[in-house]
Amino acid sequence: MSGFSTGRDIVSYVALGDSFTEGLDDPHPESEGTGRVRYRGWADRLAEHLAATCGEVRYANLAVRGKLIRQIVHDQVPRAVELRPDLVTLCAGGNDIIRPGGDPDLTARIFETAVRRLSATGARIVVFTGMDTAFQPVMRHLRGKIATYNMHLRAIADDYGCDVVDIWSMRVLQDQRAWSSDRLHFSPEGHRRIALRVCEILEACPPADWREPWPAEAPRPWSAARQQDLLWAREHLVPWIGRRLTGRSSGDGRTPKRPELEPLQPAPRGR
Repeated sequence: MSGFSTGRDIVSYVALGDSFTEGLDDPHPESEGTGRVRYRGWADRLAEHLAATCGEVRYANLAVRGKLIRQIVHDQVPRAVELRPDLVTLCAGGNDIIRPGGDPDLTARIFETAVRRLSATGARIVVFTGMDTAFQPVMRHLRGKIATYNMHLRAIADDYGCDVVDIWSMRVLQDQRAWSSDRLHFSPEGHRRIALRVCEILEACPPADWREPWPAEAPRPWSAARQQDLLWAREHLVPWIGRRLTGRSSGDGRTPKRPELEPLQPAPRGR
């Protein structure tokens, strides 16, 4: 595909997925001081970049944190088909893979049903591989399952003509500064770089290079690193395990942040 062009003055874009696409943990600048966090994330940033190059962009984000792939296929895909957008981004299956007993083969079969239904609309579809977790001690054991799932995703993308954002190969994301304090979601800078990568794939004139090296960082003392590990376990790992044991999800009762295709407001100044 050569560049992101629809031949129309108005471009419609729908983002589907879980917390990655909802935008955790990238607080929107406009939510500062309001007492209620509103997340931005790479998908919002991508839509803003598209608006700078394509004219008017109508954007919906149906992603909800914590959702499993069957929930995304059941709740989000039919709505996206109804909206018939020009562009769809789909990242799903990560929450299934990281759970005990997660089956990458079964998850991929469900993912393919979503791509098949979306492809029938004629939309351009962008999908995402999973992250290489070799650098994360707690998640390293999942590397084989993620790699298996990624191979399935690439085959599905080939079959349906999807673009692929290869998160696995983005070594720049293997820096702790690309991740939020929970070590599961990306930081604002991580989201920014992912948005730039998607712009590059769409040939939508990314305003910066996602490969830009990180500034030098002073080494952390061993004791400080261990203290940070203990804090992470108490504030993030234990609550996550508690939700798994009780069958709860961080997305229970939540609705999409942008359920309708609406014109996108200009990007915050300087962001």
